[in-house]
Amino acid sequence: MALTPKKKQSSDDKRSRQANAEQEALVREVDEAVRQSDAEAFLEAWGKPLFGLLIAGLVAFGGYLYWDSRQEAEMERDSEALVGALDQIQAGNLDSGFDRLEELAGKDGAGAAVVAAMVRAGIAEQRGDTEVAASLFQSVAENEDAAPAFRDLARLRGVALNYDDMSSAEVIAALKPLAVPGEPYFASAGELVAHAYLDQGQRAEAGALFAEIAKDDNGPESIRSRARQMAGVLGVDAIEDVDALLEEQGVERDPAEGENAAAMTE
Repeated sequence: MALTPKKKQSSDDKRSRQANAEQEALVREVDEAVRQSDAEAFLEAWGKPLFGLLIAGLVAFGGYLYWDSRQEAEMERDSEALVGALDQIQAGNLDSGFDRLEELAGKDGAGAAVVAAMVRAGIAEQRGDTEVAASLFQSVAENEDAAPAFRDLARLRGVALNYDDMSSAEVIAALKPLAVPGEPYFASAGELVAHAYLDQGQRAEAGALFAEIAKDDNGPESIRSRARQMAGVLGVDAIEDVDALLEEQGVERDPAEGENAAAMTE
């Protein structure tokens, strides 16, 4: 008698769990159907544009890889051409090196092309082809892709070649930005600008610039020595330390001279 209610309760629980399971399965099927319907609607509306974007992206990426490989291959060829020409120049075959660099120097951009143009200009200058050298130097000076140091050097060399054919105003305008203490080519550019000042009759400006060049420890000694002499001629003292200058030039100063000089000043 006591077992009958338990069996009935167990049977009811089983049916209840089965009904819940069926309901959950139905809900999942409905949910999956809804998701599938949404996915189909999304693909129908956006599938083609997205596929087009994917294809375009793959094409662009492939194009970049191809361009990059071409760039590397071209850089390798340029380097090989430059090294081969420099080997010829080092061996004394200037004409061969000049000709080998013609194609490379004619390319746009910086890097090996700029170096090739500068080397060809140097060879042309050495051979006495002033017009060719000046044209090559000018091409580098006007190349905005070239490093500033190359552009400044090319401008300086171009003015040095054409100095006699340029007016003093043109020389000053071209090189004054370089004739500033601290600039890499201050001594060389400053010397040319100072002579241009003299051509204009500006002795004070020329003397002051010569004095600055003479005191520039970073400048070549040959230019500093000339500037020191020119400053003295123009009445500007360009010697900061007489003893240091004499020692630098290998001249031994008699200590008695220093004492006599001190006594005279007293």
